[in-house]
Amino acid sequence: MFFRQALLPISSLFISIAFLATGYGMLMTYIGLYLKQAGLSEMAIGLINSAFFLGALLAAVFSQKLIVSVGHARSFSAFSAIMVMAFLGHTLFYHPGFWAALRLLSGFAFYALLIVLESWLNEKSSSDDRGRVLAVYTVVFFLATAIGQLILGMDISSHVVFVLGSVLVLASLFLVAITRISQPVLPPFQRYSLPKVLHIAPLALVGSVIGGFFVGGFYTMVPVFVLNTYGQQAVVATFMAISILGGLLAQWPVGTLSDRYGRRKLLAWAGLFSFAICILLALFASQVWLFYLLGFLLGTSLFSIYPLSVARANDRLDHGKDLVEVSRSLLFAYGIGSFLAPLLLGAVLGISGGLFFTVLAVAALLLGGYALTAERIANENLSVYVAVPAASGASLAQLDPRQDEQWVEDHKPSYPAQPDIIDDTEPATPDNVGSPRSSAEVTRPAVPADD
Repeated sequence: MFFRQALLPISSLFISIAFLATGYGMLMTYIGLYLKQAGLSEMAIGLINSAFFLGALLAAVFSQKLIVSVGHARSFSAFSAIMVMAFLGHTLFYHPGFWAALRLLSGFAFYALLIVLESWLNEKSSSDDRGRVLAVYTVVFFLATAIGQLILGMDISSHVVFVLGSVLVLASLFLVAITRISQPVLPPFQRYSLPKVLHIAPLALVGSVIGGFFVGGFYTMVPVFVLNTYGQQAVVATFMAISILGGLLAQWPVGTLSDRYGRRKLLAWAGLFSFAICILLALFASQVWLFYLLGFLLGTSLFSIYPLSVARANDRLDHGKDLVEVSRSLLFAYGIGSFLAPLLLGAVLGISGGLFFTVLAVAALLLGGYALTAERIANENLSVYVAVPAASGASLAQLDPRQDEQWVEDHKPSYPAQPDIIDDTEPATPDNVGSPRSSAEVTRPAVPADD
């Protein structure tokens, strides 16, 4: 019933997303490999790759105006044309500055395309099936991105990679061009308010920045590190695909555990577990089978940080109030972390390969340590974990089913009854002073340290 009524009418959008994500995953990994094989320094590679995420940040701010002006179908065509021109531009001639400009255009176009597709999915999803639609979107995106890595394992030439990426974008455009789905109306643009998010949920903001740092570094500079270590493109492709699949497979257990035990504990786990895996990667990078295993384990934690952070922010909001604004701001913070990752990791990798995973380990340790010191949230105030794609546009927040209070109530896990003891010892924190929940939390029944 769900497939026939909800998925089948918008199946063309999911196939379009799959084509885009395959090209995205393939090109994100390949650019660093090509530049390294061309003899460019790691610092220069980081600068060029960071331009992609700068384009993503610009798309989050400026693309919506064009979409509102000309409509979804026409703007999708325009952004697809920009992306194809950028992909094919790599085949014209090689110059670091020129390629940086092409990466900026690619990032802008790709994330603008995601905004179009996500707002379309939101328009065609009801409150009853929005959560399942988002889950399908997440699975499609992860699997398609992993397929993009496996294509690189075929050791195809550079011209074929860029042409194939262009073909995938055009295939996505073809499906959208012939779709009979009516075009949605985007809401007015809302400014991002990072100070507001910092006041409401500082742990969510920190987690979003570090989550973006990990994912941005993973797609841009980890391939360069693996190529430096093993010298084989096939090893790079396999490691990346295994790690992405680890991230996909972890979404359900991480979501279940975070709904049961709280986001604070799971964010602490994601940070400390990533710290341990990064240390092991730094020590045992030379053994390929162990390297693959550690990559899978790293994927389970690094791709969980951002969705856990969004869930933490929802725990701090009253019945989904300001959910869209806060989620968009967290996504912007995620983009900032992704932008900074290639810059810092490129500089570090240029100094010493041994320091590469050490820097990632320090970032993970900061997240884990900060999560352990964050305020606990009572079971009754917890929202519900929702998995999100590894990359998403600014319209993803509108697709989040946690906007519906009834959906949250229906999907909350049942908690064991707690002793009827008054807990008035919780210290005041910047998060709870003056908030509508603070007085209730002072007099609520005591709960174990579950969040």
